[in-house]
Amino acid sequence: MKSAVSAWSFQRLISEGKHTHFSIIEKAKEYGFEAIEFIDLYVPEGKTELEFAKEIKAEADRVGIEISCYAVYADLLNGCDGDIDKEIERLCRKVDIAEVLGAKLLRHDITPHPPKGYLGYTNLLPRFVKAARAITEYAEAKGIRTCTENHGFFSQDSERIVSLVNATERENFGLLVDIGNFMGAGEEPAVAVGRCATYAFNVHLKDNLIKSGNEEQPEGFHLNRIGNYVRGTVLGHGVVPIMQCVKALKRVGYDGYLTLEFEGLEDCEFGIKAGLTYINKIIKALG
Repeated sequence: MKSAVSAWSFQRLISEGKHTHFSIIEKAKEYGFEAIEFIDLYVPEGKTELEFAKEIKAEADRVGIEISCYAVYADLLNGCDGDIDKEIERLCRKVDIAEVLGAKLLRHDITPHPPKGYLGYTNLLPRFVKAARAITEYAEAKGIRTCTENHGFFSQDSERIVSLVNATERENFGLLVDIGNFMGAGEEPAVAVGRCATYAFNVHLKDNLIKSGNEEQPEGFHLNRIGNYVRGTVLGHGVVPIMQCVKALKRVGYDGYLTLEFEGLEDCEFGIKAGLTYINKIIKALG
């Protein structure tokens, strides 16, 4: 297994103007990560996403670090203004960006919002499967795999995302398993990771703190689906059974990236450095 860091870990510093897409590449290398994962690019005015992606790839090559994944927003429920075919086409263009970045994996959402009315996940599977197949078949021709993540509340439960992968029936389509996100759906992380492990193309390591929903909502915590309060923290400082989750992945042969996604309120530099130290300990312990 290898270490990586999501650009999202630096997002607070980017928003504050302390870092850019380019400087975080150098920081990731300086800290000792083997790869960096990018999320939807914030393209400067006057440039296209394709042009900007070429510049980022050139900087990663200069620094000497891999770009492990390109993670993008998607809505396979509502499409582009209700048009699912337009959304599929938009996501195929994101595959083109991943190719320019040199990323061999594209992660796309399913939908950020639960549907209204009497539409459950099972009812909507055919719609999601149609889109996931079209995107992954386009990507496969370019040597890029695609995956979705337990992300966005409606498509967050382990049983739901496993049912999607199995219904899609394409070896090129799998999961980005975020060990912390399952808590947003009220799932126990180790159980959920064990269910999803065999389908993992990539992994996010994330830690959380949790407080009972019987208490007042603490500052910085958000409400999860079953009414408890959750917030991100430094890897190894929370309640997510990280080693147990990684052991479940290793047991089925996972040997890819362990990608840090720091979302805590703590100092970002500390959270990222401490997270890498924890990841390296796991890699060393598990061989």
